[in-house]
Amino acid sequence: MRLRSISCDGELAPVLESLKVLKQRKVHLEITNLIIPTKNDGMTQIREMCLWVKRELGSDTPVHFSRFYPLFRLKRLPPTPVRTLEEAHAVAMSVGLEYVYIANVPSHEAANTFCPKCGKMVIQRTGYMIGEMHLEGGRCEYCGKPIPGIWA
Repeated sequence: MRLRSISCDGELAPVLESLKVLKQRKVHLEITNLIIPTKNDGMTQIREMCLWVKRELGSDTPVHFSRFYPLFRLKRLPPTPVRTLEEAHAVAMSVGLEYVYIANVPSHEAANTFCPKCGKMVIQRTGYMIGEMHLEGGRCEYCGKPIPGIWA
């Protein structure tokens, strides 16, 4: 498997190495992947990325698939279809990632955090606002599973 950067001139290898170092040092990290139509929206590539995240960072590493909107130099491309984000979400969940989100889609159900053990919603989000939070000491208040994050 070879992960690669398609949408910029940057090098991907140093970013991946940095993520592994941060994980080794027990720094909380979350990954955001801006899905750009025709640039990085292939499900094979997304699956490879998700398998890498699971193998190298752990299944409890949060991954956000963010919707692209045409601005600046990429005005000729359309916004990311919500269906593409939902497919990416399904791929990530199917490989075993536990905390997968859809971002930049107002009020989407996949913006919320669900406990991977009992399946109940533990954090409800609307944009950057928290509605409900069902955590006690960083654990699901329904089943007690620890939910990764910074809760203090």
